[in-house]
Order: sequence, then structure tokens, then C-alpha cells
Amino acid sequence: MSLRFRFSALVLGAGFIALSGASASAQGLSQFGMWGEAPERSSKPSFLGAPPAVAARPSASALSSGGARPSISPKAPQTIAFSNGFPPGSIIIDTQGRKLYYTLSQSSAYVYPIAVGRQGFTWTGVERVSRIEDWPDWIPPAEMRQRQPYLPVRMTGGIRNPLGAKAIYLGNTLYRIHGTNDTKSIGSASSSGCFRMHNGHVVHLAKHVNASTMVYVMKRLPKSGTVMPPGGGYQEVKQVPPAEAAPPAAEAPAPEAVPEASVPDASGEVPPATEAPSDPGI
Repeated sequence: MSLRFRFSALVLGAGFIALSGASASAQGLSQFGMWGEAPERSSKPSFLGAPPAVAARPSASALSSGGARPSISPKAPQTIAFSNGFPPGSIIIDTQGRKLYYTLSQSSAYVYPIAVGRQGFTWTGVERVSRIEDWPDWIPPAEMRQRQPYLPVRMTGGIRNPLGAKAIYLGNTLYRIHGTNDTKSIGSASSSGCFRMHNGHVVHLAKHVNASTMVYVMKRLPKSGTVMPPGGGYQEVKQVPPAEAAPPAAEAPAPEAVPEASVPDASGEVPPATEAPSDPGI
């Protein structure tokens, strides 16, 4: 083979390789959109079987802050004439009247305005104060969180906490006499079975109660006469004028004993199931 033929073949082969490389290079660059037309896209995104993302309601946080805990000064309520048959230092709650009475004697008492349970969340009975807590944490019951899933699992005590500055717990129940961050609710029937007070009032009341204080929750107080402890019904004992006073105590008939079965036990008198609260919260 002549030298000239070999040189021609080499030139032709090099040219073919150069042309092939340039074509491949141009094709590769075009795939990345640097030259040529961009890849065609669908006007509607494909989710490949997955539903489009929607804005879901935020789930309840495990712990929520109740905010600051300022110093709350006790605020004394009005002192009124209150004829009663309770030992001094008793708490009487008038659900219908939305008032709480703390007896100072058998003729006087402090009276505080309160909020009571809304329809279906009222109850009556007798409980004993079990403990008192400053700026208590709030743990909404599961039933309440089912109805209101945005509620926190737990909220620390503070000015944003619905239990307010202080809580007075009643027996082994979830019921409390407590402060509130919703002062406009005082005087209404709006709670889940607890009794709300102004923060200054509950701080004042807490200074007078202890673990032996009895709490009597009544549907209503008698319109006249002396308010007596419940014992199978409300006993209205009218005041006797001095001129018609009863004989000396030694000659007076002994008071009729109240059957034990008719006295509310520690769990209290609970209305029928349709009215009994199932999840006392605030």
C-alpha cells in the first residue's frame, strides 16, 4: 500500500470521528437545555397516585405555655347577713344563683360571684377540699380534647391558663373552684362542672380554706329561712321571734336523725346520666 493511500485513509477516518463527536456533544448539551428547546412539561403536575397536599389544622401540642405568673393580691368580697346551719368556715355553692358563700358565722358569710356548669354539666353534692395549688397546670380530659382537638395535652400555669391563679380541688374528683382568664364568664353557666372565680377572689378564698373545709354544692338556696345542710332535700327553718322562742334545750325535742342513705356520700349527688358531666375541665 502506498504512502499516499495510507495518508488519505487516515485523514478520512479522523474526519469521521470528529463529526461523530461533535454530533454527540451537541445532543448531550441539548438534553440539559443549554442549546435547543427545553424539555416539554405538563401543565398539571402529576402526583403519581398521591393526593395533593392540603393545609391541615395544626395538631395539639404536647405542652403549651400558660404565660407569666404575676402576683395576684387577694380581693375581699362583700360580707352579707346569711342565716345558716353550717359550721363556720363552710363553703356553700348556690348553682342557680351563681354565688359561692363562705360562712363566717351562722348569721354572716362572704359572698362571691361565680360561673357554674353549663346545661348538662351541673351537679350537686358534698365534697371536702383536698388540696390547693398556685397557678395550676391544666390537663384537658380526653373527652374534651375529642370535642376540641386544638386544645393542648397540657398547659402550664399562667395568665393564659383557664384555671387562673389558684385552684381549690374538691375531693378525688376533677372538679375545682378556680380562678379564670375569662372574667366575662363570671355570673354565667359556662363551665364543664368547675366553679370559676375572679383571680383576686379565689386568692382571698384560698387564704381561709384548708384540707378540712367542707363544700356543699346545691341546686338552689331556699327563698326564705335558714339555709341548712342537704339531707334528703333542703330544710327551710324559719326564724322564731323572741316572744315565741322554743322551750329550753333540755325540754326541746331532739332533732330527727337524717337516714344515712339519704345523705350524699363523698361522690356527691349526681343528676341523671343525661345531665351528669362526663369530663370536668374548666
